[in-house]
Amino acid sequence: MIKSIFAVFITIIVLNATEIKKMELWPYKAPYDNGLSGPEKGSGCIGNISKSTLTIYLPDKEKATGAAVVVIPGGGYGVVCMETEGKKIADILISKDIAAIVLKYRLPNGYHKIPSADARRAIRTTRYNAPKWYINPNKIGVWGFSAGGHLASTVTTVFDSGNANSKDPIEQIGSRPDFSILFYAVISMKKEITHMGTRNNLLGKDTTNTLIEQYSNENRINGNTPPVFLLHCSDDPIVQPENSVRFYQNLFKYDITAELLLFEIGGHGPDAFIGNPGWQAVFIQWLKRRGCL
Repeated sequence: MIKSIFAVFITIIVLNATEIKKMELWPYKAPYDNGLSGPEKGSGCIGNISKSTLTIYLPDKEKATGAAVVVIPGGGYGVVCMETEGKKIADILISKDIAAIVLKYRLPNGYHKIPSADARRAIRTTRYNAPKWYINPNKIGVWGFSAGGHLASTVTTVFDSGNANSKDPIEQIGSRPDFSILFYAVISMKKEITHMGTRNNLLGKDTTNTLIEQYSNENRINGNTPPVFLLHCSDDPIVQPENSVRFYQNLFKYDITAELLLFEIGGHGPDAFIGNPGWQAVFIQWLKRRGCL
């Protein structure tokens, strides 16, 4: 039943996005090594990823709003679900004439710095290519799902203005997203509310309190955190909605513009928004207030 609803949803409200380009995120040697090798595994949700890529979907030049979103699929930091939380999300964005840059990030395999290095690089790369992709460099956001939401919340709260001394022009560019969208996101690494599989894949089973604090993103918010839109379901059996609630509460403390949709039912994964179509009107208005539509 859910699959048929999803098919109808996509048919009615979105156009099928056409991939414009696929590019390696790090054309030279990437920082850090996750220790994985050999071919990737799977298709819809991909495992054993040792090389990160961007898949670029661009609206017609004449219709482009100038906004762009780096899409970060979930998968518990053990796989990356490039179809349901990548391509399908690009379909939604393209239907609104917003560019979608889908990130296939390297899996951490216990090396915690790797996914966030890839996500920041994806933002920098989008900003660097903004002129030729018809993107406003000041309207680049991130949209993360589940563990991809943890990654999106990591780069939403911890960013930099670029390294002016780098020989790589992309690394000279700032990594702060202009807005952030977090759907059923793992945000905390605290044992009482985190998803332990996600935490173990990112930090390892024998992690330290220092790393737990470092990646509990609800406590990393500051006055420079960009506006955030959150969606979660009360009956999510995998990621406790407390993740989104705590993040929202701390955004409020810092007077950061934020909107939280907390639905009664919907579970975890795409069903959370497919089964609650009321999110669309609220989301569109939020994008309009960001100047993205």
